Amino acid sequence: MSYLDAHLLTILLLLPVAGLAIVAAIPAGNDGLVKKAAAGISGAVLLLSIRLWFRFDAGSSELQFVERVPWLPDSGINYIVGVDGLSLPMVLLTGLVFFTGVITMWELTSRVKEYFAFTMALVAGVIGVFIAQDLFFFFLFYELAVLPMYLLIGIWGSTRKEYAAMKLTLYLLAGSALLFPALIGLAHYSGLDTFDMTRLADVTGDWGGKSVLLFVLIWLGFGVLAGLFPFHTWSPVGHVAAPTAVSMLHAGVLMKLGAYGILRVGYTILPEAVVQVAPYMAVLAVCNILYGAFVALGQTDLKYVIGYSSVSHMGVVMLGLATMTSAGISGAVFQMFAHGVMTALFFSTVGFIYDRSHSKTIADFGGLGSQMPRAVSIFIIAGLCGAGVPGLASFWAELLVFMAALKTYPVMGVAIIVGLVLTAIYVLRVFSMAFFGPVNDKWDGLRAADLQGWQILPRAILVAVLLFFGFFPRVLLDVIDGTTTHMLQVF
Repeated sequence: MSYLDAHLLTILLLLPVAGLAIVAAIPAGNDGLVKKAAAGISGAVLLLSIRLWFRFDAGSSELQFVERVPWLPDSGINYIVGVDGLSLPMVLLTGLVFFTGVITMWELTSRVKEYFAFTMALVAGVIGVFIAQDLFFFFLFYELAVLPMYLLIGIWGSTRKEYAAMKLTLYLLAGSALLFPALIGLAHYSGLDTFDMTRLADVTGDWGGKSVLLFVLIWLGFGVLAGLFPFHTWSPVGHVAAPTAVSMLHAGVLMKLGAYGILRVGYTILPEAVVQVAPYMAVLAVCNILYGAFVALGQTDLKYVIGYSSVSHMGVVMLGLATMTSAGISGAVFQMFAHGVMTALFFSTVGFIYDRSHSKTIADFGGLGSQMPRAVSIFIIAGLCGAGVPGLASFWAELLVFMAALKTYPVMGVAIIVGLVLTAIYVLRVFSMAFFGPVNDKWDGLRAADLQGWQILPRAILVAVLLFFGFFPRVLLDVIDGTTTHMLQVF
């Protein structure tokens, strides 16, 4: 193994940190150089995440690219990183959304240096969560990932941005308040006095009878970030207020940290507690699916439609996890990836339309498809993906979860069908009212402002990914299945 491959995960982690330092060192006012540096760093992260994908052995269920460095060994804290079939798709997703988000924000003119510096810090935290195998570093990176959102929304956002930033921060800090004692409890009650997640996963016994309490704290703590009903209300508000690329990162990646945390920490370390809590998880997941879809039906703002659709789609993820089956969990991870790409595409397109029309209100438009055909076409592709149309990535994820849910929770499994029908209705409602209705002459000036040149690049990348995994789902499932099958052996 080459030096690069041997330290690939640490290099991936340090790239955005180096990017932050580079951006901070660039003299104020040199916005063009800041943007080029951000594009270079994000492009390097994407390329290395692709290299990681091709170097990964899909036939192995073990952690790969593992690096261990003693940190505070007397306290059981060590720098340990590694990836498996659960985390590798999330690393690739982060690279995709990071790069396309940077290019999407190329036209930013307000406090450019600070914006990209905070974005680098956020992405460093996200990558750290997906590769960390030590609970201390896992929680450290988790906090690093969520805290910059306050400033990114509060400074560069719109639509009640201060309220949205504060609400998001308070909810996520409340989730962290549940997580912190749970993670300390895992290290203490295991009897090993270690934060090494691999060693904790090997612990057998009843954790002193506290396993269910610890898992519930983990489920709810991470569930807040995953948009778990009824703790989801911060999410649509945050989506609407955030600037375009921050919405892409928020819905595309950050919400996945919550579901990933439940799976990585709760499922691998406390499987016996999962069996007892899973039916309750399924009930709240169904609430997510139906509530998010019903509320999306009545929205008048394009971003709110996408925000509540994310609540609904994350319910599919949570229901897949609750099935405790290989198909269900693989479908959940697939959905996390597909939904991340889809929502990034959604928000990049809505942000583009808003920047030129200064409106997100559905009723303001009408026949926009003839005035901005490229932007509208890309939005339609994202909408069809959300509705689970075959040939796009979400179809396979929702199909796997649906089949697993019908076997495990037959009544609740029907909720996915109802959710898909409602999704199709609100997606078609947006299409008909905003894109294919009577042409509003007010927007004739947008014909010359449609997507062109480099503006097409980030959206084209995201569309290509949705189509590729829509037609070749086995490429992603081969990576995921080995780890899920191995993990389920302890249930």
